[in-house]
Amino acid sequence: MKSNENLDTEAHLYRDGRHFERARLPAVFPIEGGAIEVETSAFGLRRCHFVADDGTEQQLVPDPRSAEGRRARLDRERPLLSRWIGVISLVLILVPLILGLLQTVESISRFPPLAERFGVFESPIDASAWLNIALVISATVGSTERALRLRYNRWLDAVAD
Repeated sequence: MKSNENLDTEAHLYRDGRHFERARLPAVFPIEGGAIEVETSAFGLRRCHFVADDGTEQQLVPDPRSAEGRRARLDRERPLLSRWIGVISLVLILVPLILGLLQTVESISRFPPLAERFGVFESPIDASAWLNIALVISATVGSTERALRLRYNRWLDAVAD
């Protein structure tokens, strides 16, 4: 299973190394005993599971040659390094989330009816354009790393979307 990186709108199903089928994303490939469900996020695979006819789900193992497969190999061969990379990716997402939230609250609080009623919230961080660009890049890198580990969280990974 791999997504077509050029179009990013199709998933391709391979069986025994041969192209078997393709479908538009999000895709469902009916196979014997169930179906393979594939969804992507802005940064990679969001979901790639085998869903059996009885409703049980199993995450599929990525192709070892794919970026997701290489990331899984790093996790197996160097678990401590992998864990640290995971922690760093989480920080790269949470810091922009918190700082962005503060800036958003400040902007909303400046809306005249809200400012008159509640006052204006002053963010403790005065983010320059360069800091905001760095925060966007940070969230993008963190979300991409999470996608490579096939970890998706609607709230965390929406930060960089």
